[in-house]
Amino acid sequence: MSLPEGVQRRSFDGRESLATRGPQVSEEPTVDGWRRWDPDRSKVGAMFEDGLEHGLEGGERVLYLGAASGTTVSHIADFAGPTYAVEFAPRPTRDLIEVAADRDRLFPLLKDARKPETYAHVVEPVEVLVQDVATRGQAEVALANRQFLEPDGRLLMAIKARSEDVTADPESVFEGVCETLSSGYEILDRGRLEPYHDDHLGVVATPRQ
Repeated sequence: MSLPEGVQRRSFDGRESLATRGPQVSEEPTVDGWRRWDPDRSKVGAMFEDGLEHGLEGGERVLYLGAASGTTVSHIADFAGPTYAVEFAPRPTRDLIEVAADRDRLFPLLKDARKPETYAHVVEPVEVLVQDVATRGQAEVALANRQFLEPDGRLLMAIKARSEDVTADPESVFEGVCETLSSGYEILDRGRLEPYHDDHLGVVATPRQ
């Protein structure tokens, strides 16, 4: 599987890892301006490491749902085009704003991903929709935000089984979410995100026409 332009494998203390070139965000190791992208802290990083066919080339416009304090979205903004980062909680949004201060392509939005009408006037059509939200109804969130995705765009979604139903078998949860998701998306690839994230499924999809 190829990596998007702007993402490389670099050696950090003798260990090869994904890396992007940009300002340091936390205490991640850096070498010659490249900073380590830790898949244990990033669902998208785990998707790359696990070999999902993401279809990203670099430079795409991105809408990221569930940006939290900005760890993953900062790496994405390092290699993507304009990147809109939606986060619902005020505290991590403050951290996200600090991350964006060093990145002119990263635009934080204190909004609820379940209510895309509240940011529809801000977000332009995008080529990539990334979703990492811890809520029940994850498929419904992706369907509601499909309006922003170009016809040939890509959805990269991390399904969190425990957010849907903490008592159910994760595989049953994944099947149910994917079935709902399929009403508006064609699923191109999927795979568990172990060993990096337990009870998570990575999904790559494109909008149905």
